[in-house]
Amino acid sequence: MDGVDAALVRTDGLTVDEVGPSEMIAYDKALRARLRAAVAGKADDREVAATERLLTERHAEAVHALIGRWGRKEQGDVGVVGFHGHTLWHRPAERRTRQIGNGALLARLVNLPVVNDFRAADLAAGGEGAPLAPLYHLARAEASGLGLPVAVLNLGGVANVTWIGPAGDGPDRHLLAFDTGPGCAMIDDWALRHTGVPCDIGGGLAAAGTVDGTALGRLLDHPYFARRPPKSLDRFAFPADPVEALSVEAGAATLTAFAAEAVARAAAYLPALPRQWLVTGGGRHNKALMAYLARVLGAPVRPVETAGWNGDSLEAEAFAFLAVRSLRGLPLSLPATTGARAAVTGGRLHRP
Repeated sequence: MDGVDAALVRTDGLTVDEVGPSEMIAYDKALRARLRAAVAGKADDREVAATERLLTERHAEAVHALIGRWGRKEQGDVGVVGFHGHTLWHRPAERRTRQIGNGALLARLVNLPVVNDFRAADLAAGGEGAPLAPLYHLARAEASGLGLPVAVLNLGGVANVTWIGPAGDGPDRHLLAFDTGPGCAMIDDWALRHTGVPCDIGGGLAAAGTVDGTALGRLLDHPYFARRPPKSLDRFAFPADPVEALSVEAGAATLTAFAAEAVARAAAYLPALPRQWLVTGGGRHNKALMAYLARVLGAPVRPVETAGWNGDSLEAEAFAFLAVRSLRGLPLSLPATTGARAAVTGGRLHRP
């Protein structure tokens, strides 16, 4: 809920020819509060619609700012905008998910074709609807010549992993992706509630605390971890009750340990242990979380920048890539990434 990430990618939906500049437009405090209310189910339909319009307008600002930074404004320079929007809730067991963001309005505001609604087709095909970035991770890994197998770990609000192994008979044979468990959302919520700061900056709170083993055990005693992947979950899937009686620092330390231990449990489902873990998302800035991951994973844990990628824009790049794949009718997900019955394309096109 910090803002909009936007990125330029030159791609045919199969390979990535060039990654251009990126832009971040921060949300103001009022919009963050409205988004938090909408995500928590504390906003009525009228308020959600108003929030959606504001959110879409911020995305339009990001597109204009990014094109301005690029310095190219001729017709046809930008082919399509991939617009994920903001997830209010995700209920894969019910084959339901909701992201706000008005694709038709964005297309009018930026005068460009827009693809949004990336998840619905996958859910209809029996998939989890998430994660959707793995095919982009695969394209970048192949272009970077990384030693395989490798794991790309996205530490967003929810954490997800893309495991990429040596090539088999098609991408479905050497790709596995799923949500590992909590990422930064529980840590962020804890920090905001107890300190007024919307995240544990640098992992400072966690570093000052001690992990409560009993509380951690209760957190890990959740049926999600016994499910085989592919699988996905909602931001609020894990109750924070076990840490409620802890100090601010101990709670942060325990929630940080929970996120890392969830990844360690996910590693048991991978076809082979990765040679390295490349970490993207805001969680890679949390030194306490990165250190804990390095201890429990038994392999190098590095930010994706070590592979020449930009961890602040990687997810935005992924949806640009997926928008092009949608235009070409190429799959956005595979049985091994979402559990869908077959490879599934998707997305909805809006023209200005």
